[in-house]
Amino acid sequence: MDSWFDFCLLVFASFRLTRLIVYDTITEFIRAPFHETVVETLEDGSTETYIEIKGTGIKFWFGELLSCHWCTGIWCTAAIYAAYEFYPDLSIPFITILAVAGLASIIQHMIVKDQ
Repeated sequence: MDSWFDFCLLVFASFRLTRLIVYDTITEFIRAPFHETVVETLEDGSTETYIEIKGTGIKFWFGELLSCHWCTGIWCTAAIYAAYEFYPDLSIPFITILAVAGLASIIQHMIVKDQ
């Protein structure tokens, strides 16, 4: 790694890619074959939404992986780092966009939390 700046880019890019895969609606199609969304009505009338992992074997394993930000984060970080090391000219723009979006989401969360 060339600098602290590159390290920070990789950190924020990894954070954003992980959130994109595990939580964002736009990538729900990736999780859909492995997750079933269940909406449960509680006694007080409120609802609780959670996921159930579909299938067995490798399908269940992928469902578990895609539901865990810690697990997915490891693989996202490995992919981003490999791209950075082996294809820097192609990956740096992608990594930079993810990093800026990741930092922006952290700032947005902090602003909304304080209101």
